[in-house]
Amino acid sequence: SDPYEVAHTIALNALVSRAKSKGELLAHLKTRGVEDDIAQAVIFRLQESGLVNDREFAAAWATSRHNHKKLSKRIIAGELRQKGVLQEQIDEALEGIDDESEYRSAFDLGFKKYNTMSRLAPDVQIRRIQSLLARKGFNFTVISRVLRELELSER
Repeated sequence: SDPYEVAHTIALNALVSRAKSKGELLAHLKTRGVEDDIAQAVIFRLQESGLVNDREFAAAWATSRHNHKKLSKRIIAGELRQKGVLQEQIDEALEGIDDESEYRSAFDLGFKKYNTMSRLAPDVQIRRIQSLLARKGFNFTVISRVLRELELSER
């Protein structure tokens, strides 16, 4: 059978579970043994038909990861970079997340964590909230503001 059609079918099947970036799709086709020029042609056709669009993918990924996983812009940017999205498209996708909404996410996370630790010593509470927020990629300024609002740190 035609290797182009086989590659096209592989690509469409890969897109069933969730949208993918051009880089992810290229990597997937490569692991399935599709030659590079055929993979490029398939991806070009999918972009033409609107099934692969890194700009939309990046925006949707950023919104989803920020709202549901409460990740910082820094972590989301790293994820998108790993998926082969161009920096310009990453910046554009992250414009939708302002500093205040990033802080709200950090605070919500910190507050939720704080409510599970009422019996622990304050220094333990501080340490656990700091490490949770750091793992989610929030910077020191955001973390200290959260701790101040939770009244865990000296002002």
